[in-house]
Amino acid sequence: MLAVLRRELKAYYLSPTGYIFMGFFLLLSGFFFAFSNLFTASPSYLGVLGSITFIFLIVVPILTMRLLSEESRQKTDQLLLTSPLSVTGMVLGKYFAAVGVFLITLLITCIYPIILSFFGTIAVWEIVGGYVGFFLLGSAFIAVGLFVSSMTDNQVIAAVVTFSALLFLWILDWIIEGLPTDRVSGIVFACLLVAGAVALVYFSIRNIYVCIAVALVGLGIVAVLYFTNEFLFDGLIVRVLEWFSLLKRYDNFTLGILSLSPIVYYISFSSIFVFLTVRMIEKRRWS
Repeated sequence: MLAVLRRELKAYYLSPTGYIFMGFFLLLSGFFFAFSNLFTASPSYLGVLGSITFIFLIVVPILTMRLLSEESRQKTDQLLLTSPLSVTGMVLGKYFAAVGVFLITLLITCIYPIILSFFGTIAVWEIVGGYVGFFLLGSAFIAVGLFVSSMTDNQVIAAVVTFSALLFLWILDWIIEGLPTDRVSGIVFACLLVAGAVALVYFSIRNIYVCIAVALVGLGIVAVLYFTNEFLFDGLIVRVLEWFSLLKRYDNFTLGILSLSPIVYYISFSSIFVFLTVRMIEKRRWS
């Protein structure tokens, strides 16, 4: 893993990718810092971090689009897959390299609150908590971009799909507000989840009998849940989609609240997408 990590970090700074990411990130964050703090003489820095989260929609695709898609396009992924290094080690090395570039860039922005401290008292621990949340949010977005990059050998497609996925996560809270919460909608949504599981199994193993078994088991579970606790389906769509709401859990950090629950959530979210990336590479390895 360390060999891949060093290789990827070196690749970021021997190509324009790392500098474009850092330059664009620092340019926009500096712009918001100037207008939110310097020109208004405001000591509240957490508002800057909350305002620049949209930068992830643009910079994360730049950072992750080449991680695995470029390896696949150049066929160098075969060298990695046939090396003694495990697929998990390879994926983690690439993921931590992207997170490392993001962390270095984020550390540079620490100069902003330092500048504020020369002109007055700042809430140090609130700012530290805000940075922890901002880093975890960015790491979760990078995990999504890494997974998308493993699905294609075209960097442009990887960037566009990553942007679309992150945009969906960005506007998810607005979408949730307009979703139905009645029982019938919840039952239909549960059946759609079963259909999605069946489709995933089919594209993974191409076995129709296993797919039929998964469908029957899934529909059976839905039926049992309905007859035992029909109220479970009230607002089911909202409850399920709220689990994917990354920005909602970031709200606590923007208020300077450092709690364990969102930290565990972000780490779990990132781990799931890293795991899915490993499974995708493993499938390609044996197909």
